[in-house]
Amino acid sequence: MWWFQQGLSFLPVVLVVWSAASFVFSYITAIVLHHVDPLVPYISDTGTIPPERCLFGIMLNVSTFLGMATMYVRYKQVSALSPEKPKILRLNKLGLTLGWMSCFGLCIIANFQKCILYYIHVLGACLTFGVGSIYMLVQTILSYLMQPELHSKDIFWARLAVFLWSCSSILSMFVSSVVLYSGLYGQNLVQKLHWDPQERGYTPHIISTVSEWSLAFSFLSFFLTYIRDFQKISLRAVVSLQGQTLHESPGSFRAEEQALLIAGSI
Repeated sequence: MWWFQQGLSFLPVVLVVWSAASFVFSYITAIVLHHVDPLVPYISDTGTIPPERCLFGIMLNVSTFLGMATMYVRYKQVSALSPEKPKILRLNKLGLTLGWMSCFGLCIIANFQKCILYYIHVLGACLTFGVGSIYMLVQTILSYLMQPELHSKDIFWARLAVFLWSCSSILSMFVSSVVLYSGLYGQNLVQKLHWDPQERGYTPHIISTVSEWSLAFSFLSFFLTYIRDFQKISLRAVVSLQGQTLHESPGSFRAEEQALLIAGSI
């Protein structure tokens, strides 16, 4: 059995590969059609103009559902491993809530482009990366609380390193974006897709775009730390029939079942 066939380890792998492909494919399409500059454009800029906008939106919507599924499996795993620890259970529920909020933000990013509805797009980015970073912090704390009985120290340190990587990228992107859009380098820079290295504002622009790509891949790297954990878990659905036929209501079936039990007892 291959490593990705063990348990549900394929789920975070598919999430990371699919999400990375959504960035790369939209970037390649935008470059080939000369819609953006080849040197590190904003990720959102590569999904602004059709046809890459359509590809970007569809693939990120799929990433949203993959992310929600991955976070739910992680939630169920922690709940099963620590059923009698209230502190861990509370943090686990908080983590799931934050994670799904982050996924909702990703859905907003996919469907509301930066150059069309800028403020809604920024809201989605804040949910995805801001709330998502808090989700990473909660999962890192859970990893710390569950070691060494349930988690190894290596996993904790790996998640802490990725979380710090994410925080540094957020800080760098925030500072450079504030400087870039402060008005010192012109107006309507949000709509600007092509930059000349000689023009004013190019340096903070590059710092901001590099930070955004770094932030995106720090998020993807965090889910790679789930692979080993997910190799040890599987989910299955239990089917419960509520009737002998498809046209009976559950209430009538329970009445018939109760009548049979009474008849059997007599």
